[in-house]
Amino acid sequence: MAPTPTLILASTSPYRRSLLDRLSIDYLALDPGVDEERWRDHEPEAMVRALARAKAEAVDRANALVIGSDQCVDLDGEVLGKPGTEERAVAQLERMSGRSHRLLTAVAVHDTRSGETRVDLDVHVLTMRSLTRAQIEAYVSADRPLGCAGAYMLERRGIALFESIVADPALADDTAIIGLPMMRTLRLLRGFGMEVLEAPLTSK
Repeated sequence: MAPTPTLILASTSPYRRSLLDRLSIDYLALDPGVDEERWRDHEPEAMVRALARAKAEAVDRANALVIGSDQCVDLDGEVLGKPGTEERAVAQLERMSGRSHRLLTAVAVHDTRSGETRVDLDVHVLTMRSLTRAQIEAYVSADRPLGCAGAYMLERRGIALFESIVADPALADDTAIIGLPMMRTLRLLRGFGMEVLEAPLTSK
C-alpha cells in the first residue's frame, strides 16, 4: 500500500491556518516564497487562479498534497489587495463605500506524486454601506485589517460595513471570505484520494 501523502498548506497566513485547524488533522504550513508582483498585470480572476496554482506548485516535497490559495477584491475590474498601511486601508474603504465588489478566492491542490494541479474559484458579491470617513477611520483603528484583501475582516467588526453579502449559490461557503474556501478545498482533496473523515485526528 502506498504511503499516505503529507498534507501541506503553502501559506503562512494565520487565517488560513485557523480554517485548516478546524479539521483536526496533521498538516504542515510552509512559506511558498512566491513573488506575487509577477501576476499583478493579470485580470482579477486569472490573477488569483494563477497565484493559487503557483503557491501550490512552489512547494517541493515528495508524496504530498499541497494547498495554495489567493484572494483579491475585484472592484469593477480593478484589483484591490492588502493595504499594508492604515492610510491605504482608509482609502480603499472610501472607494468601496456605497458600492458592490467581488471577493475572489482561488484554491489549488497540487499532487507532487503525479505533478497534477487542480484549481477552483469562489466568488462572493459584497455591497458596502455608504460610510463616512470618520466611520471608516474608526473601523480601521479597531480591526487593523492591514493584511486583508479589501481592508476588512468580516469575522470581526467588518461585518458592520456591509448592506449585503451574496455567495455562490452552489456552495454558499463563508470560509472563503476568511481566505480558504474549505468546501472547495475538501472537494479537490477528495479528487486526489484524501478523505478527511477517514484521516486520523491530529497528534498535536
